[in-house]
Order: sequence, then structure tokens, then C-alpha cells
Amino acid sequence: MRNDVKQSIRAAAILGFLGVAFGAFGAHLLEEHLTTTGRIDTWETAVFYHLVHAVGLLALGGLGERAGLVRFTRHAWIVGVLIFSGFLYLLCLTGFGWLGAITPIGGLALLAGWLWLLRIALWD
Repeated sequence: MRNDVKQSIRAAAILGFLGVAFGAFGAHLLEEHLTTTGRIDTWETAVFYHLVHAVGLLALGGLGERAGLVRFTRHAWIVGVLIFSGFLYLLCLTGFGWLGAITPIGGLALLAGWLWLLRIALWD
């Protein structure tokens, strides 16, 4: 298996595991805190985007011979999840509202990954 394929699958496995863990953590251990602070929807949004992009990374790993071309997409999605979901998780845990202002940077990284994937599909 090519190294690029392995990297996409490894990233998918790690992000997928953490997404499920954070989802369970929020649903069971943080439910009262998230409900009290009104942040349960924010936590669920973070987990949703986290898991969607973990599955996307798994699909990238299945591209095999085109694996080198999707490197930018993989990196953009990893950075996007770390910033978008990560800062939403921190916002929910700390209540620091200013953290929400950083999440659009992660959203832009996620969008950039999708646009690069479209570019590959249309022009390579």
C-alpha cells in the first residue's frame, strides 16, 4: 500500500476514533454542562464536521493511484477539523466566546480541501 494511502487511512482512523470519543464524551459526561450552558448544539456541530471529514479521509485513502494528488485535501481537512471542531470543543468546555471567532479559519480549510478535490476531479 502506498504511503499516501496509508496516511489518509491513518488520519481517518485517528479522527474517526476521536470523533466518536468526543461525541460520547459530550453525550454522557458533558451533557449537563452543555445543556446548562446552551452549547449542546455547538458540540454536536463540532462532532458532525469532525466525523464527516474522518469519513472523507477514508474515501481519499481509497483513491490509490491518485493518492499523491489528494495530499493537499488531506492536510486541509486535518487542519480544518483541528481548528473548526477543536475550537468549538474548547468554546464549549471553557465558555470563552472569542474562540468562536477562530473557527471560520478551520471552515475555510475544510472548504479548501473540498475545492481542491473538485479541481482534481475536473482537471487532472
